Amino acid sequence: MNNQIEQKINSETAQIHWHELQRFFASGNAIAVDASLDLIQVAREITKDNATQIKAWMDAGLVDTVKDAHAAEWYTQDALVWALVIKPWVLVQPILLNQLVTTHQYEPVIYEQQTRTDY
Repeated sequence: MNNQIEQKINSETAQIHWHELQRFFASGNAIAVDASLDLIQVAREITKDNATQIKAWMDAGLVDTVKDAHAAEWYTQDALVWALVIKPWVLVQPILLNQLVTTHQYEPVIYEQQTRTDY
């Protein structure tokens, strides 16, 4: 996969509250990705249409549509999840307490405090 597509996938991954993804769940387009997998890698394989790998993950229960029980639990908790759109799907992965923003090769943006001198 070329670097441009990989950068696009990386940049479109975000943390979002499960409440905001209800319409995708209701339409059957929310796909749960187990926390043991790298969300970006799953997205790359879907983009490459790697049916063999995707089927292996599905058979192992690592990638599947979001089930009612998970959806209800995440809704009750107002869970924060990683989400990534690979049309028509929204890949969803629960955020574990020990995960930082730097997970999945994200680079945090650090803003330096500017001192105004134009008063």
